[in-house]
Amino acid sequence: MKKTYPIFALIFTLVSNTIFGQSQVLESQHFKSQILGTDIYYSVYLPEGYQNNLRFYPIVYLLNGFTGDQTDWIQFGDMQRIVDEGIENGDFPPMIIVMPDGDDRLYMNNHDNSYRYGDMFIEELMPSVEDKFRVRASKEFRGISGLSMGGAGTLRMAMQHPDLFSAAAGFSSAVNTDEELLSGGQAGFDGYWGRVLGKGLKGEARLTAHYRKNSILDIVKNGDVRKLNSVRFYFDCGDDDFLAIGNASLHIEMRKRGIRHQYRVRDGAHTWDFWRTSLPIGLKFIGQSFTR
Repeated sequence: MKKTYPIFALIFTLVSNTIFGQSQVLESQHFKSQILGTDIYYSVYLPEGYQNNLRFYPIVYLLNGFTGDQTDWIQFGDMQRIVDEGIENGDFPPMIIVMPDGDDRLYMNNHDNSYRYGDMFIEELMPSVEDKFRVRASKEFRGISGLSMGGAGTLRMAMQHPDLFSAAAGFSSAVNTDEELLSGGQAGFDGYWGRVLGKGLKGEARLTAHYRKNSILDIVKNGDVRKLNSVRFYFDCGDDDFLAIGNASLHIEMRKRGIRHQYRVRDGAHTWDFWRTSLPIGLKFIGQSFTR
């Protein structure tokens, strides 16, 4: 027999949600980028109670992978439920989470600066959302996380801008060794790295100055250890992931230089099943930076 609900019960539910609040996800917000000359889309998670108080919150930027967009973590990553449960269980504090569309640009400027996605992220996206929402806009209360292309973007952003982020958590991060870049097929190179390095590059020509500047392994090998150690780093990778070599190499290079980090190899592959289990671990790691 189909259940029916009296109208007052429906009204009570609507009113109680308004009064007591619940988490919200605002999909596909946007602003006009002057740097890129186009609209930039992002989604936002607002924790329970945000609408009913004047509190300012820590913020985490959560990045999507290649071919994804600002809705991936919502539609496939089940992030709202995961974050709600983590906050309710006390695993991490209430926080605002911003999910920008990565636009398949590897979260960096391209080789000739004709498409400056990285500059847009730092100079426009972050100020825009941190002005629009009640954010504790300082390094101490700002984290970044993401998967695959977004995992690499996470590590690169935090390493290149250690003054802006207190913690970074990358999942199955797209970290490549030089050997992997050189041995990759032309179609694969052009479809991914070619978007920022230039298409058609073969052999040693792929190892451009722009690549060196943005290679996560190169940044670790040559960067200022003191500045890098001002950020807390976590990254993980599945034992069956095609990116396992790059992530293991990153762990080794960070150990060599004394760059503090946590690295985990877990059962899994390059799949949403793996990333859904990574997310609460990464947010708990980042959340520890927001508390005393």
